Amino acid sequence: MDGELKKRTGIGWLFKMAWRDGKASYGKLLLFIFSITLGVAAVVSVHSFSGLLKENIALQSKELLGADFVIESDKPVNDRVMGIMDSLGGADAREINFLSMGAFPGNEGTKLVEVRGVEGNFPFYGGLETDPKTAIDDFRKDGALVDATTMLQFNLKVGDSIKLGAVTLPIAGGLKTVPGSNSVFGAIAPPVLIPFNYIDATGLVQTGSRIDYKYYFKAQEGQDMEVLNDALDPILDNEDADIDTHVSEARRMGRRYENFGKFLNLVGFISLLLGCVGIASGMSIYIRMKLKSIAVLKCLGATKYQSYLIFFVQIAFMGIIGGLLGTLFGYFIQQLFPILLGDLLPIDVGISLSFQDVALGLALGITMSVLFALYPLIRTLYVSPLQALRVVEEGKPRSSKVTVAVGAGIVLFVLGFSFWLLGDFERSLYFVIGLSTVFLILTGVAKFFMALLKRFFPYSWSFTARHGLQNLFRPQNQTLILVLSIGIGTFLISTLYFTKDMLLQKASIEDNANSANMILMDIQNGQADAVSNTIKASGMPVIDLIPIVTMRVESLKGRPVEEIRKDTTSQVSRWILNHEFRVTYRDSLINSEQTINGEWPASRRYSSIPISVSEDFANRSQVTLGDEVTFNVQGRIMQTIVVSIRAVDWSRLQPNFSIVFPSRFLENAPQFKVMTTRTGDDESSAQLQQKLVKAFPNVSILDLKRMLTLLEDILGKISWVINFMAFFSIFVGVAVLMGAIYSSKHQRVKQGALLRTLGAKGSQILSIIAIEYAVLGFLGAFMGVILAVLANFLLAWTLFDMTFAPSLVPFLVIMPFIILLVFLLGIGNSLAIVRNSPLVVLRKEKE
Repeated sequence: MDGELKKRTGIGWLFKMAWRDGKASYGKLLLFIFSITLGVAAVVSVHSFSGLLKENIALQSKELLGADFVIESDKPVNDRVMGIMDSLGGADAREINFLSMGAFPGNEGTKLVEVRGVEGNFPFYGGLETDPKTAIDDFRKDGALVDATTMLQFNLKVGDSIKLGAVTLPIAGGLKTVPGSNSVFGAIAPPVLIPFNYIDATGLVQTGSRIDYKYYFKAQEGQDMEVLNDALDPILDNEDADIDTHVSEARRMGRRYENFGKFLNLVGFISLLLGCVGIASGMSIYIRMKLKSIAVLKCLGATKYQSYLIFFVQIAFMGIIGGLLGTLFGYFIQQLFPILLGDLLPIDVGISLSFQDVALGLALGITMSVLFALYPLIRTLYVSPLQALRVVEEGKPRSSKVTVAVGAGIVLFVLGFSFWLLGDFERSLYFVIGLSTVFLILTGVAKFFMALLKRFFPYSWSFTARHGLQNLFRPQNQTLILVLSIGIGTFLISTLYFTKDMLLQKASIEDNANSANMILMDIQNGQADAVSNTIKASGMPVIDLIPIVTMRVESLKGRPVEEIRKDTTSQVSRWILNHEFRVTYRDSLINSEQTINGEWPASRRYSSIPISVSEDFANRSQVTLGDEVTFNVQGRIMQTIVVSIRAVDWSRLQPNFSIVFPSRFLENAPQFKVMTTRTGDDESSAQLQQKLVKAFPNVSILDLKRMLTLLEDILGKISWVINFMAFFSIFVGVAVLMGAIYSSKHQRVKQGALLRTLGAKGSQILSIIAIEYAVLGFLGAFMGVILAVLANFLLAWTLFDMTFAPSLVPFLVIMPFIILLVFLLGIGNSLAIVRNSPLVVLRKEKE
């Protein structure tokens, strides 16, 4: 008999039972699948798109650079660097580029452009895309290629002229794409290509001009770029030059999008966790509904493992279906990223669905469904057959070992998956600790509230109020499950909203009536008065006249730069050792600076020249107060001592400096000036720029009003993506809450039908349920928002290094919306009680 029973109750029987039970509860199971689908879709879409972006950058790295490798310097290369290039077979092409004002004589327009003087058949890969296509040949003779967008902006056509310093060239065509130009920077200073031999004739290479010298190479067949880079990079560093290979360029460009990708990964992971919350809460209520059916199965001879496996099979299949649907939905979400990001992407990304994406979606679907359903599922193992006959639920405890094992599995999954997405174990650990803390706090609040309500119960209140409140702590109450679901969902949604606000606030740009909106650079000493008079004659103020001296670090704390470069254990940044610093001198702080250590200006005399350095410079150079720094000021050695460290707000659109000297020491050094002013409307700004370009062609003008418009457009695109993913997660959270509340209706519907049998009116029953869900919604949503505020204070302090000012939106919109949603869903789930007779309701629930 036992053998026959085992044959009948094999794997096939388990699948049949799982299918039959699933068909009877398909509405509730569809909600679980929906939770899985949305969570998987968020992770797969973000992770797959990030992977495709990196892969496409790597594949197209030669086209992005235009060559296999390039040797570059910000000054003419010396004989040793020239010898190295000769040993490599000589450069196949070369380029000089710098920023300057371009004038268009035909329409009196002016614009800051990136002048690129090119010699040789550059680019070797990818090619120039021009309009017309024949413009490439015309430009190499005696013409200029002007950015196509700029041509549209100024209504230019082929044959018009562009004036660069002392040279006027015909426009050969519009430049659509060119390797080596950044799309974001190109919107501010678009590229203009001219023949190399015209650079000297422009007269724009003067003191203070930031010039880049580039030498492009095609690699020999089979040449290893990594080996070449490792061999030449340290040698070229010592000669103030650098090598970039197409491999390192791809790696650097990938890092440029890394933080943005990490945020999107975090958003996707939060969506996944919201889905997990939906599974855990929904399955807990679902299994509670099935306890009597499990008891009946055991009465008929089923073992505890068989009853357990029936629901395990259901959950596993839900994971497979949810994983596949989530992968497919994630593929469609990916299609939106290139549209939302637009020109911010350096390349065209071909969206595809790979086997790895499908495997990831399936793995996530199965893992999250099984792992987060295991805890409520364990309960099936301890259901007694007597519960088929008893009304009161048995409270037999779970195995503590199994419970701990499941809990540890969930923690390890969250930790491992967050580390895989974020790539930082410490931050992943903090993330898990934070979530665990929120979970424990919400559990404590729910239990404390139930105990408090039970102790101080308002017995004098009306019947409906008393009954609604008693539902919060009587046997089979839903308080803990729903407070956890609502609280964690609200916490994650609000945290995401606050974080989104911080990211956009950190990237926002200020513009007020007292700040400069035009910066004039590269003003030579003899031009300062004339430029100032031109500005004042146009009715505009000269706000700042800032002297700038260029210099390099010669030694740090007595150690020469050459020695530090050779020290492989040194923590000093290469940027400090190789960078040519623009330094100013003054005896006061400006509004973007704040002293965090020491004093400025110095109040006492020092043996060396006292200087103030930015916090960033101090960290990268490993110096602090009292340390000596020696500078090479264009051939003259100057001994200095750090007496002040400043915090500098680099996000402000104004001249800021890493190093500030006091007055009296640099006045006679070779220098140039930067001047700032504030213009009125666009017409007066254009007229002033035309006057300045005609009289002083070497002066570069940054029109901050145009820059603000461009940067706001760029930030708008980033904001679109951040908002899209943030609100997608909010949508997931709302869907999960709906699923959890819908799944919880069974107990209340049955209770309401019994109350109607005893003579209660429909309005009374709805009032009882409304009170219960209103309290649950308020308790969960309020605690979720409060915990989100505390979490974001920590994020602002530890991660973003900024002051956190909580937005009122989570308090005034998200919290009331969730409370209302919980309230309406609770009422909506109970309308059947009022519309139908108690017998019909009980029969339907039993079915």
